[in-house]
Amino acid sequence: MTTTLIPILSAIAAALVVLAITPATMVLARRVGAVDRPSARRIHEHPVPRLGGIAIVLGFLLPAVWFLPGDAAVRGLVAGAVLIAALGVADDILGLQPVVKLAGQIACASVPVAAGLAIDHLTLPFVGAFDLGAVQYPVTILWFVAIVNIINFTDGVDGLAAGVVGISATTFAVIAASLGRADAAILAAALAGACVAFLRFNFNPARTFMGDGGSMFMGFMLAGIAISGVMKSAAAVALVLPLVVLAIPILDTSFVILKRIKYGNPVYSADTTHFHHRFLAIGWSQRRTVLSIYAWTALMSGLALAMRFVPYTDGHGNWNAGWTLLLAAVALIGMAGAVYMVYVLEILKWRSEPVVQIVRRRRLTTRQ
Repeated sequence: MTTTLIPILSAIAAALVVLAITPATMVLARRVGAVDRPSARRIHEHPVPRLGGIAIVLGFLLPAVWFLPGDAAVRGLVAGAVLIAALGVADDILGLQPVVKLAGQIACASVPVAAGLAIDHLTLPFVGAFDLGAVQYPVTILWFVAIVNIINFTDGVDGLAAGVVGISATTFAVIAASLGRADAAILAAALAGACVAFLRFNFNPARTFMGDGGSMFMGFMLAGIAISGVMKSAAAVALVLPLVVLAIPILDTSFVILKRIKYGNPVYSADTTHFHHRFLAIGWSQRRTVLSIYAWTALMSGLALAMRFVPYTDGHGNWNAGWTLLLAAVALIGMAGAVYMVYVLEILKWRSEPVVQIVRRRRLTTRQ
Protein backbone atom coordinates (compact mmCIF):
# COMPACT_ATOMS: atom_id res chain seq x y z
CA MET A 1 0.00 0.00 0.00
CA THR A 2 2.82 2.40 0.88
CA THR A 3 4.36 2.25 -2.61
CA THR A 4 1.08 2.37 -4.56
CA LEU A 5 -1.93 3.99 -2.89
CA ILE A 6 -0.15 6.57 -0.74
CA PRO A 7 1.78 8.14 -3.67
CA ILE A 8 -1.50 8.43 -5.59
CA LEU A 9 -3.19 10.07 -2.60
CA SER A 10 -0.20 12.37 -2.24
CA ALA A 11 -0.51 13.52 -5.84
CA ILE A 12 -4.24 14.19 -5.45
CA ALA A 13 -3.79 16.09 -2.17
CA ALA A 14 -1.00 18.23 -3.62
CA ALA A 15 -3.06 19.02 -6.72
CA LEU A 16 -6.10 20.10 -4.68
CA VAL A 17 -4.02 22.43 -2.52
CA VAL A 18 -2.38 24.04 -5.57
CA LEU A 19 -5.75 24.58 -7.24
CA ALA A 20 -7.10 26.23 -4.09
CA ILE A 21 -4.10 28.42 -3.21
CA THR A 22 -2.76 29.63 -6.57
CA PRO A 23 -5.33 32.46 -6.98
CA ALA A 24 -4.28 33.84 -3.59
CA THR A 25 -0.60 33.84 -4.63
CA MET A 26 -1.55 35.90 -7.68
CA VAL A 27 -3.12 38.54 -5.46
CA LEU A 28 -0.11 38.48 -3.12
CA ALA A 29 2.34 38.89 -6.01
CA ARG A 30 0.61 42.02 -7.24
CA ARG A 31 0.56 43.53 -3.74
CA VAL A 32 4.30 43.00 -3.14
CA GLY A 33 5.32 43.94 -6.66
CA ALA A 34 6.48 40.47 -7.72
CA VAL A 35 5.22 40.92 -11.26
CA ASP A 36 6.95 39.88 -14.48
CA ARG A 37 6.68 42.79 -16.89
CA PRO A 38 7.16 42.68 -20.69
CA SER A 39 10.71 43.43 -21.82
CA ALA A 40 13.07 42.95 -24.77
CA ARG A 41 13.44 39.21 -24.10
CA ARG A 42 9.97 38.49 -22.68
CA ILE A 43 7.33 36.95 -24.91
CA HIS A 44 4.30 37.95 -22.85
CA GLU A 45 2.60 41.28 -23.46
CA HIS A 46 1.04 42.02 -20.08
CA PRO A 47 2.35 41.99 -16.49
CA VAL A 48 2.05 38.52 -14.95
CA PRO A 49 2.32 37.72 -11.20
CA ARG A 50 5.23 35.40 -10.46
CA LEU A 51 4.76 33.92 -6.99
CA GLY A 52 2.86 30.84 -8.13
CA GLY A 53 5.72 28.75 -6.83
CA ILE A 54 4.43 29.33 -3.31
CA ALA A 55 1.33 27.31 -4.18
CA ILE A 56 3.49 24.50 -5.58
CA VAL A 57 5.53 24.41 -2.37
CA LEU A 58 2.50 24.40 -0.07
CA GLY A 59 0.71 21.83 -2.20
CA PHE A 60 3.75 19.57 -2.04
CA LEU A 61 4.29 20.03 1.70
CA LEU A 62 0.83 18.85 2.77
CA PRO A 63 1.25 15.18 1.70
CA ALA A 64 5.01 15.27 2.29
CA VAL A 65 4.60 16.21 5.94
CA TRP A 66 1.51 14.06 6.47
CA PHE A 67 2.61 10.76 4.94
CA LEU A 68 6.36 10.59 5.36
CA PRO A 69 8.09 9.07 8.41
CA GLY A 70 10.63 11.00 10.46
CA ASP A 71 13.69 9.93 8.47
CA ALA A 72 16.53 12.43 8.95
CA ALA A 73 17.57 12.43 5.28
CA VAL A 74 13.98 13.04 4.13
CA ARG A 75 13.53 15.85 6.66
CA GLY A 76 16.78 17.36 5.46
CA LEU A 77 15.67 17.18 1.82
CA VAL A 78 12.32 18.84 2.53
CA ALA A 79 13.94 21.48 4.75
CA GLY A 80 16.52 22.30 2.09
CA ALA A 81 13.78 22.53 -0.53
CA VAL A 82 11.76 24.97 1.59
CA LEU A 83 14.85 27.10 2.15
CA ILE A 84 15.68 27.24 -1.55
CA ALA A 85 12.06 28.13 -2.30
CA ALA A 86 12.39 31.04 0.14
CA LEU A 87 15.60 32.06 -1.62
CA GLY A 88 13.76 32.01 -4.93
CA VAL A 89 10.86 34.07 -3.60
CA ALA A 90 13.34 36.64 -2.29
CA ASP A 91 14.84 36.79 -5.77
CA ASP A 92 11.38 37.18 -7.32
CA ILE A 93 10.64 40.16 -5.07
CA LEU A 94 14.06 41.78 -4.58
CA GLY A 95 16.14 40.59 -7.52
CA LEU A 96 19.27 38.96 -6.06
CA GLN A 97 22.71 39.03 -7.64
CA PRO A 98 23.75 35.74 -9.36
CA VAL A 99 26.62 35.18 -6.91
CA VAL A 100 24.22 35.55 -3.97
CA LYS A 101 21.81 33.06 -5.51
CA LEU A 102 24.62 30.57 -6.15
CA ALA A 103 25.91 30.86 -2.59
CA GLY A 104 22.36 30.36 -1.30
CA GLN A 105 21.88 27.31 -3.52
CA ILE A 106 25.08 25.74 -2.20
CA ALA A 107 24.02 26.42 1.38
CA CYS A 108 20.58 24.89 0.79
CA ALA A 109 22.11 21.83 -0.89
CA SER A 110 24.31 21.34 2.17
CA VAL A 111 21.24 20.79 4.36
CA PRO A 112 20.17 17.37 3.00
CA VAL A 113 23.81 16.36 2.57
CA ALA A 114 24.45 17.10 6.26
CA ALA A 115 21.33 15.07 7.09
CA GLY A 116 22.75 12.02 5.34
CA LEU A 117 21.40 12.28 1.80
CA ALA A 118 24.43 11.87 -0.45
CA ILE A 119 25.53 10.03 -3.57
CA ASP A 120 27.84 7.71 -1.63
CA HIS A 121 28.24 5.23 -4.49
CA LEU A 122 27.55 4.92 -8.17
CA THR A 123 26.20 1.86 -9.96
CA LEU A 124 27.07 1.63 -13.64
CA PRO A 125 25.92 -0.93 -16.22
CA PHE A 126 28.61 -3.55 -16.96
CA VAL A 127 30.85 -2.01 -14.28
CA GLY A 128 28.97 -2.42 -11.01
CA ALA A 129 29.00 -0.28 -7.88
CA PHE A 130 31.89 1.67 -6.46
CA ASP A 131 32.11 3.96 -3.44
CA LEU A 132 32.87 7.66 -3.78
CA GLY A 133 34.31 8.11 -0.32
CA ALA A 134 34.70 11.71 0.83
CA VAL A 135 34.11 12.92 -2.72
CA GLN A 136 30.41 12.11 -2.25
CA TYR A 137 29.77 15.42 -0.47
CA PRO A 138 30.96 17.90 -3.11
CA VAL A 139 29.56 15.65 -5.85
CA THR A 140 26.11 15.65 -4.22
CA ILE A 141 26.11 19.42 -3.70
CA LEU A 142 27.17 19.89 -7.33
CA TRP A 143 24.30 17.60 -8.44
CA PHE A 144 21.76 19.62 -6.45
CA VAL A 145 23.00 22.98 -7.71
CA ALA A 146 23.18 21.73 -11.30
CA ILE A 147 19.61 20.36 -11.39
CA VAL A 148 18.24 23.44 -9.61
CA ASN A 149 19.68 25.71 -12.29
CA ILE A 150 18.77 23.37 -15.14
CA ILE A 151 15.09 23.47 -14.17
CA ASN A 152 15.32 27.21 -13.49
CA PHE A 153 16.65 27.75 -17.04
CA THR A 154 13.82 25.62 -18.43
CA ASP A 155 11.19 28.00 -17.04
CA GLY A 156 11.04 30.32 -20.05
CA VAL A 157 7.72 29.57 -21.79
CA ASP A 158 4.21 29.22 -20.38
CA GLY A 159 3.78 25.80 -18.78
CA LEU A 160 7.13 24.37 -19.87
CA ALA A 161 8.92 23.83 -16.55
CA ALA A 162 5.80 22.62 -14.72
CA GLY A 163 5.01 20.11 -17.47
CA VAL A 164 8.56 18.80 -17.85
CA VAL A 165 8.97 18.41 -14.08
CA GLY A 166 5.51 16.81 -13.82
CA ILE A 167 6.47 14.17 -16.41
CA SER A 168 9.88 13.60 -14.83
CA ALA A 169 8.49 13.37 -11.29
CA THR A 170 5.83 10.89 -12.38
CA THR A 171 8.54 8.73 -13.95
CA PHE A 172 10.66 8.90 -10.80
CA ALA A 173 7.62 7.96 -8.70
CA VAL A 174 7.06 4.81 -10.75
CA ILE A 175 10.73 3.84 -10.71
CA ALA A 176 11.14 4.55 -6.99
CA ALA A 177 8.01 2.54 -6.15
CA SER A 178 9.29 -0.40 -8.21
CA LEU A 179 12.57 -0.30 -6.28
CA GLY A 180 10.77 -0.25 -2.94
CA ARG A 181 11.76 3.35 -2.22
CA ALA A 182 8.46 4.42 -0.65
CA ASP A 183 9.62 7.83 0.63
CA ALA A 184 10.97 8.88 -2.76
CA ALA A 185 7.82 7.61 -4.50
CA ILE A 186 5.61 9.72 -2.20
CA LEU A 187 7.74 12.83 -2.69
CA ALA A 188 7.84 12.38 -6.46
CA ALA A 189 4.10 11.81 -6.69
CA ALA A 190 3.35 14.88 -4.56
CA LEU A 191 5.62 16.98 -6.78
CA ALA A 192 3.97 15.62 -9.92
CA GLY A 193 0.48 16.37 -8.60
CA ALA A 194 1.46 19.94 -7.67
CA CYS A 195 3.00 20.56 -11.11
CA VAL A 196 0.05 19.20 -13.08
CA ALA A 197 -2.43 21.26 -11.05
CA PHE A 198 -0.34 24.39 -11.51
CA LEU A 199 -0.70 24.04 -15.27
CA ARG A 200 -4.33 25.02 -14.78
CA PHE A 201 -3.03 28.58 -14.27
CA ASN A 202 0.35 28.42 -16.00
CA PHE A 203 -0.35 26.83 -19.39
CA ASN A 204 -0.48 29.26 -22.30
CA PRO A 205 -1.79 31.89 -21.96
CA ALA A 206 -0.38 31.90 -18.42
CA ARG A 207 -2.20 33.81 -15.70
CA THR A 208 0.69 33.36 -13.27
CA PHE A 209 4.33 32.30 -13.29
CA MET A 210 6.01 30.09 -10.70
CA GLY A 211 9.04 32.38 -10.44
CA ASP A 212 12.42 31.27 -9.12
CA GLY A 213 10.70 30.22 -5.90
CA GLY A 214 8.88 27.50 -7.80
CA SER A 215 11.49 26.48 -10.38
CA MET A 216 14.36 26.19 -7.89
CA PHE A 217 12.15 24.26 -5.48
CA MET A 218 11.15 21.80 -8.20
CA GLY A 219 14.74 21.34 -9.35
CA PHE A 220 15.90 20.78 -5.77
CA MET A 221 13.25 18.13 -5.14
CA LEU A 222 13.96 16.35 -8.44
CA ALA A 223 17.65 16.22 -7.55
CA GLY A 224 16.92 14.78 -4.10
CA ILE A 225 14.33 12.31 -5.37
CA ALA A 226 16.76 11.06 -8.02
CA ILE A 227 19.32 10.35 -5.30
CA SER A 228 17.05 8.73 -2.71
CA GLY A 229 14.78 6.94 -5.18
CA VAL A 230 17.17 5.73 -7.85
CA MET A 231 20.88 6.47 -7.44
CA LYS A 232 21.21 4.93 -3.98
CA SER A 233 19.67 1.65 -5.18
CA ALA A 234 21.61 -1.35 -6.43
CA ALA A 235 19.90 -1.28 -9.84
CA ALA A 236 22.34 -1.70 -12.72
CA VAL A 237 21.06 1.48 -14.35
CA ALA A 238 20.89 3.54 -11.15
CA LEU A 239 23.00 6.35 -12.55
CA VAL A 240 21.72 6.19 -16.11
CA LEU A 241 17.99 6.45 -15.37
CA PRO A 242 17.96 9.99 -13.86
CA LEU A 243 20.16 11.23 -16.71
CA VAL A 244 17.76 9.75 -19.28
CA VAL A 245 14.65 11.14 -17.56
CA LEU A 246 16.21 14.62 -17.34
CA ALA A 247 17.98 14.38 -20.69
CA ILE A 248 16.07 17.21 -22.41
CA PRO A 249 16.57 19.96 -19.79
CA ILE A 250 20.18 18.78 -19.31
CA LEU A 251 20.87 19.00 -23.05
CA ASP A 252 19.16 22.38 -23.28
CA THR A 253 21.19 23.88 -20.45
CA SER A 254 24.45 22.33 -21.68
CA PHE A 255 23.89 23.77 -25.15
CA VAL A 256 23.12 27.24 -23.79
CA ILE A 257 26.09 27.33 -21.41
CA LEU A 258 28.53 26.15 -24.09
CA LYS A 259 27.19 28.78 -26.47
CA ARG A 260 27.62 31.53 -23.87
CA ILE A 261 31.17 30.39 -23.15
CA LYS A 262 31.95 30.26 -26.88
CA TYR A 263 30.95 33.90 -27.34
CA GLY A 264 32.50 35.08 -24.07
CA ASN A 265 29.21 35.83 -22.33
CA PRO A 266 28.66 35.22 -18.60
CA VAL A 267 27.15 31.79 -17.93
CA TYR A 268 24.38 33.37 -15.84
CA SER A 269 23.43 35.96 -18.49
CA ALA A 270 19.95 35.76 -20.00
CA ASP A 271 19.50 35.19 -23.73
CA THR A 272 17.19 33.54 -26.27
CA THR A 273 19.19 30.44 -27.19
CA HIS A 274 17.21 27.83 -25.24
CA PHE A 275 15.37 25.12 -27.14
CA HIS A 276 12.02 26.81 -26.52
CA HIS A 277 13.28 30.13 -27.84
CA ARG A 278 14.65 28.44 -30.94
CA PHE A 279 11.33 26.71 -31.63
CA LEU A 280 9.61 30.07 -31.41
CA ALA A 281 12.24 31.56 -33.72
CA ILE A 282 11.36 29.13 -36.51
CA GLY A 283 7.72 30.09 -36.26
CA TRP A 284 6.21 27.59 -33.83
CA SER A 285 3.53 28.80 -31.42
CA GLN A 286 4.08 28.63 -27.67
CA ARG A 287 1.63 25.76 -27.33
CA ARG A 288 3.18 23.75 -30.13
CA THR A 289 6.62 24.37 -28.67
CA VAL A 290 5.64 23.30 -25.18
CA LEU A 291 3.67 20.25 -26.28
CA SER A 292 6.55 19.13 -28.49
CA ILE A 293 9.01 19.37 -25.60
CA TYR A 294 6.49 17.52 -23.41
CA ALA A 295 6.41 14.74 -26.02
CA TRP A 296 10.20 14.70 -26.24
CA THR A 297 10.47 14.47 -22.44
CA ALA A 298 7.81 11.74 -22.28
CA LEU A 299 9.71 9.81 -24.95
CA MET A 300 12.88 9.86 -22.86
CA SER A 301 10.91 8.95 -19.74
CA GLY A 302 9.44 6.02 -21.64
CA LEU A 303 12.96 4.90 -22.49
CA ALA A 304 13.95 5.15 -18.82
CA LEU A 305 10.93 3.05 -17.81
CA ALA A 306 11.79 0.48 -20.47
CA MET A 307 15.36 0.29 -19.15
CA ARG A 308 13.94 -0.33 -15.67
CA PHE A 309 11.19 -2.84 -16.46
CA VAL A 310 12.15 -4.69 -19.66
CA PRO A 311 13.89 -7.93 -18.52
CA TYR A 312 16.67 -7.82 -21.10
CA THR A 313 18.95 -9.88 -18.84
CA ASP A 314 18.24 -12.70 -16.40
CA GLY A 315 20.21 -11.03 -13.61
CA HIS A 316 23.27 -13.22 -14.20
CA GLY A 317 24.66 -11.45 -17.23
CA ASN A 318 22.76 -13.52 -19.79
CA TRP A 319 20.91 -11.45 -22.39
CA ASN A 320 17.39 -12.26 -23.58
CA ALA A 321 17.33 -11.69 -27.34
CA GLY A 322 13.63 -10.83 -27.63
CA TRP A 323 13.52 -8.36 -24.74
CA THR A 324 16.83 -6.85 -25.80
CA LEU A 325 15.42 -6.18 -29.27
CA LEU A 326 12.37 -4.54 -27.69
CA LEU A 327 14.58 -2.29 -25.55
CA ALA A 328 16.67 -1.45 -28.61
CA ALA A 329 13.50 -0.52 -30.52
CA VAL A 330 12.43 1.83 -27.72
CA ALA A 331 15.90 3.37 -27.68
CA LEU A 332 15.75 3.87 -31.46
CA ILE A 333 12.40 5.66 -31.11
CA GLY A 334 13.99 7.94 -28.53
CA MET A 335 16.92 8.62 -30.83
CA ALA A 336 14.54 9.28 -33.72
CA GLY A 337 12.77 11.91 -31.62
CA ALA A 338 16.11 13.55 -30.83
CA VAL A 339 17.14 13.51 -34.51
CA TYR A 340 13.84 15.10 -35.49
CA MET A 341 14.30 17.89 -32.96
CA VAL A 342 17.85 18.50 -34.19
CA TYR A 343 16.48 18.67 -37.73
CA VAL A 344 13.86 21.20 -36.69
CA LEU A 345 16.30 23.36 -34.74
CA GLU A 346 19.41 23.11 -36.89
CA ILE A 347 18.40 22.26 -40.45
CA LEU A 348 15.44 24.62 -40.66
CA LYS A 349 17.68 27.31 -39.17
CA TRP A 350 16.75 30.45 -37.28
CA ARG A 351 14.69 33.24 -38.68
CA SER A 352 16.42 36.59 -38.57
CA GLU A 353 13.48 38.18 -36.78
CA PRO A 354 13.79 38.21 -32.96
CA VAL A 355 11.68 35.73 -31.00
CA VAL A 356 9.70 38.40 -29.16
CA GLN A 357 8.73 40.13 -32.40
CA ILE A 358 7.60 36.84 -33.95
CA VAL A 359 5.31 36.04 -31.02
CA ARG A 360 3.85 39.55 -30.80
CA ARG A 361 3.31 39.81 -34.55
CA ARG A 362 1.47 36.49 -34.49
CA ARG A 363 -0.78 37.73 -31.69
CA LEU A 364 -1.63 40.91 -33.57
CA THR A 365 -2.48 38.89 -36.68
CA THR A 366 -4.72 36.59 -34.65
CA ARG A 367 -6.61 39.52 -33.13
CA GLN A 368 -7.23 41.08 -36.53
